Amino acid sequence: MNNVRESEKIQTVIVGAGQSGLSVGYHLARRGLPFVILEANARIGDTWRRRWDSLRLFTPARYDGLVGMRFPAPMHSFPTKDQMADYLENYARHFKLPVRTGVRVNRVSKRGGKFLVETDVGEIEADQVVIAMADFQKRRVPDFARELDPSIVQLHSCEYHNPGQLAAGGLLIVGAGNSGAEIALEAARHGHPTWVSGRDTGHVPFRIDGLPGRHVLAPIVLRVVFHRIITLNTPIGRKVRPTAVSHGGPLIRVKPKDLAAAGVKREPRTAGVKNGLPVLEDGRVLDVANVVWCTGFHPGFSWIDLPVFGPSGAPMHERGVVATEPGLYFVGLHFLFALSSTMIHGVARDAEHVAKAIFHRARSEAA
Repeated sequence: MNNVRESEKIQTVIVGAGQSGLSVGYHLARRGLPFVILEANARIGDTWRRRWDSLRLFTPARYDGLVGMRFPAPMHSFPTKDQMADYLENYARHFKLPVRTGVRVNRVSKRGGKFLVETDVGEIEADQVVIAMADFQKRRVPDFARELDPSIVQLHSCEYHNPGQLAAGGLLIVGAGNSGAEIALEAARHGHPTWVSGRDTGHVPFRIDGLPGRHVLAPIVLRVVFHRIITLNTPIGRKVRPTAVSHGGPLIRVKPKDLAAAGVKREPRTAGVKNGLPVLEDGRVLDVANVVWCTGFHPGFSWIDLPVFGPSGAPMHERGVVATEPGLYFVGLHFLFALSSTMIHGVARDAEHVAKAIFHRARSEAA
């Protein structure tokens, strides 16, 4: 019996049906190119749905729509994570994008000059592949976490949904970025004595839902500074990028005075464990019942079996185009081209750039 399975052949495979993958798909569809988008989740938008319950976007709805379809909410409102998830699902439906949900990609490699995309339901042979995923796919937790007393509830920020998951008693948030600050504020308001451990990331000096936010943050900071000034084309952008990639950005919605008013205590870095309890770098031991690790993510690209990663483990590319592996692209990476690259309007620009590269390569191969 012949067990060899013939691969399905598709010109372009896009891995991921989030805002990055759908944006690339939109531009490929407009150019009449054949492609498919593979999404591991059961529904488009499930990555957003799984985030903590109270999460809202930092940008008002007027700036949260992908190309060709406005976000269906009052322009100055801040959408919830479920509204964003539903919007992405409706976007794919509206433009009839060929998304296959429930299909997990296990490996991308080369075979006979073509890309081989191995999934849990079969293989696809492709001329071009777009990895449309952020570079934070695998949670990062320090090794000493396993030394904590088993009675302490431990969650990574990607596992946290609401304070109902926490045990009665104190909570240590490890990581003082936006996720840590928002989770800390919510937990403190629900009666948990709360400590936030980590370096001060700074904060935006005004309320994003007030007049300064409406007239300064979105139109000037996000769409001019983050999108046009802090890019790989400018000296300041090239200088800022290493720090922006390795450290969290400033607090946007939550302010230090909000945390202080809620009774949240700011602490130095968590350095280890002593007698089953977390120890701060100044030697103090915190007797807490819960720890939430807001310590970031690893890229999680070990399933890409191609020599396209640098010494740091990050993919080597120029604006998402991998020169050493023609036909391979990345969209959705942090600071792929600009500080706005993980924001809706930044993703849109990066996706169009990659789609143009796909189109030109497909046309040259057909000639």
